[in-house]
Amino acid sequence: MKQVIQDSLDSVEYAQKEVLAIGCMLLDKGLVSGTWGNVSTRIPDADCIAVTPSGKPYHELKFENIVIVDKTGNVIRGDFKPTSELSLHLTIYKARPDIKAIVHTHSVFASACAVAHRSIPPIIEDLVQLAGGSIDVAPYALPGTAELALNAVNTLGNKQAVLLANHGVVGCGRSLPEAFIACELVEKAAQIYIHANILGGAKTLSPADVKVMHDLYLNSYQKHP
Repeated sequence: MKQVIQDSLDSVEYAQKEVLAIGCMLLDKGLVSGTWGNVSTRIPDADCIAVTPSGKPYHELKFENIVIVDKTGNVIRGDFKPTSELSLHLTIYKARPDIKAIVHTHSVFASACAVAHRSIPPIIEDLVQLAGGSIDVAPYALPGTAELALNAVNTLGNKQAVLLANHGVVGCGRSLPEAFIACELVEKAAQIYIHANILGGAKTLSPADVKVMHDLYLNSYQKHP
């Protein structure tokens, strides 16, 4: 495996730099606080995954501090321990070969929905285009556990985002930018949903319209997510 990493060094280092950049953006945009949240991406050339380390401030990291693990979670490059939510990432990747990147956040409004165990219905066009419908709440399980990972996968289904009860958000994509945008759109939709309920209730888009918009997004951005 180490020889494969060496042969694919450009792809590995690019993935490490991209993961670090997204991690810093999470903090800068207020989607996480401190060292919370985590980011990962597949590295197809090396058949492995780049993932943020556990408990390290994003802005103090260098790209080489981003951990490289194989598909079972063994560290094959890096001096730090990978995120405590590694099982969550690995389980999603195993269940969804189409997903190439995962971002986990603790943003305020989406977390409010997660704490209330309230799914975010399909109410805004940009989110349903990307995510494919409502953003549902996975049953609660302790962080870092296999149970949490399984609950997330089962609730995620074929969509691009899921809420973790009393915890936060997981956004998935065919690229790291797309996974990051998924988290941003979930937070935006959660804020709109909460405010709309103050005004008398949010009106949902029809399942037919959701399907049309999601299919159009997938077909239009299949090569360039």
